[in-house]
Amino acid sequence: MGLIQQLKGTLVSQLLLGYIFVMSGLAVTFLMLCSCVIWPFNRHLYRKINVHLAYAHWSQFTFLGQWWAGCKVILYASDEDVKYIGKEHILTIMNHKFDIDWLMAWILAERLQMLGNTKIYGKEILKYVPLIGWAWYFTESIFLKRQWDHDKRVIEHDLKQATDYPEGYYVTLLLFPEGTRFTEEKQKASEEVCRAKGYPILKHVLLPRPKGFIITIHGLRGQFPTILNCTVAFSKNGPAPTLMNILQGKPMLAHFYAERIPLDSVPIETDEACAQWLRELFKKKDDMYEEFLNTETFPGPTHNIPRRINDLLMWSFWAVVTCVPLFYYLGSLFIAGTFTQQIIAIVVGIILTFVVRLMIGVTEIHKGSEYGRSVNTLDNR
Repeated sequence: MGLIQQLKGTLVSQLLLGYIFVMSGLAVTFLMLCSCVIWPFNRHLYRKINVHLAYAHWSQFTFLGQWWAGCKVILYASDEDVKYIGKEHILTIMNHKFDIDWLMAWILAERLQMLGNTKIYGKEILKYVPLIGWAWYFTESIFLKRQWDHDKRVIEHDLKQATDYPEGYYVTLLLFPEGTRFTEEKQKASEEVCRAKGYPILKHVLLPRPKGFIITIHGLRGQFPTILNCTVAFSKNGPAPTLMNILQGKPMLAHFYAERIPLDSVPIETDEACAQWLRELFKKKDDMYEEFLNTETFPGPTHNIPRRINDLLMWSFWAVVTCVPLFYYLGSLFIAGTFTQQIIAIVVGIILTFVVRLMIGVTEIHKGSEYGRSVNTLDNR
């Protein structure tokens, strides 16, 4: 292991990355808050501004993935599909098997110039997560309480605004129909429901929950032309796909399958027909992942979408803006500061460590919600 790689794994390096992320995030979300004064008068301008502000902060994740850790992402997609990705509104359907499957999607989104206008379906509590949750709120992601009557109204309302953007600003709406992250415990509960209802058994994904998908398809019909079916896998010979390993600079190889499906091809004659279509899609994901375990490849042509320098430049900008005053202050403090001031600086550093660890914890599968761990929650359709 080289010296640079060892330095990446130190607490000091991780604290510095966390400091840059937190301070730039505070600046970006403050500007997002200020931009709210534009909302009543010009929503297009508000959204245009916040797409770029979101990129200014979220690109630090893609910087960590592709520049700091040196992760590689192989895209499996037809040549025709690649021509359209990033050039149309899309509903992205992913399974949620790994801590950082979303980060691999974001890396490709950055390379394809889609990152700033990505939106998620997320738990209500996520919008209170400092910085990234606040940014999701200002960029109008869809937050759900897992109370169907409430969530149905939220989805219907928010989807009406989904494509109300200036020309050339394409929306990527990310949906995890499983409703939770994959664990062995949740997989057993999912398999039990499949057996009871006569559905195909799923070993590597969870049984998808169709309600949100059904109302989404109805809401987006005529507005979004395409569903992008995505499945992510990681090389078994690499480090565990976690955000902590990314922070420690450990490179990973991700395999990313993407398939464009016309949204109008999803049957909507009955809710059951739509739900059946979704289950068949996840069965296909499951079969592909089973094959991947044997071959370490997905079907279809491979594409190496080159990384852009934009996120590296953005991180460098924030590093200069935030670190120059920090180093000047710390130098003055430990040369001429009082003992009390030095203790305060150390306490602030400890608090920053806690905040960074808290945000990492949001991505960890073993700290996911209880949702989906029992047959009752999986069978509540």
